[in-house]
Amino acid sequence: MRDGEGIWGRGRTGGHAHPKEAMHTTFFILGGTMLIGVISDTHLYDRAFELPKAVFDEFSNVDLIIHCGDVTDKEILDSLKDLAKVVAVKGNMDYLNLPRKEILEINDIKIGVIHGDVVYPRGDRLKLRLLGKEMGVDVLISGHTHTPFIDDCRDILLLNPGSPTVPRCPLKSIMKLSVEDKLEAKLIPIEE
Repeated sequence: MRDGEGIWGRGRTGGHAHPKEAMHTTFFILGGTMLIGVISDTHLYDRAFELPKAVFDEFSNVDLIIHCGDVTDKEILDSLKDLAKVVAVKGNMDYLNLPRKEILEINDIKIGVIHGDVVYPRGDRLKLRLLGKEMGVDVLISGHTHTPFIDDCRDILLLNPGSPTVPRCPLKSIMKLSVEDKLEAKLIPIEE
């Protein structure tokens, strides 16, 4: 939350959850809007050598950054932490000690975060929707496909920021969320 827009707090329940269990983090926003940067599949050093500067520029004004896995090197998380608080989940290529799932609660909106490698076929929207319902969330953010999407799938919003480094479509991308009384998602193309 930027200066003058109110205050927010954070509480984490569950301590160190088993990797298959979801960590639960609660954010309280009192007045104003919370901006969230969302990124996934950065693959630092196994497929990419650096994160594009445009990512840092786009995330320079966010309150929180969500990384949906396949970080592959702690350096990415450390550099993102210089910009904002970071919540990250473990991807299938990660050897970092991260939870497999996170559930964030921002005011009355529950946001689930997974990598998405448990869904087959890759990125199947019906299976993602069912997983989100099982997690009890209003919004499910995943990665793994390296392909961005915003899909209002009946009673759950499905989001995927794509990849800013190794996309499986022509578009390198990240996402920004704006949360006040409702959540709005915007796909951000990354130019090099």
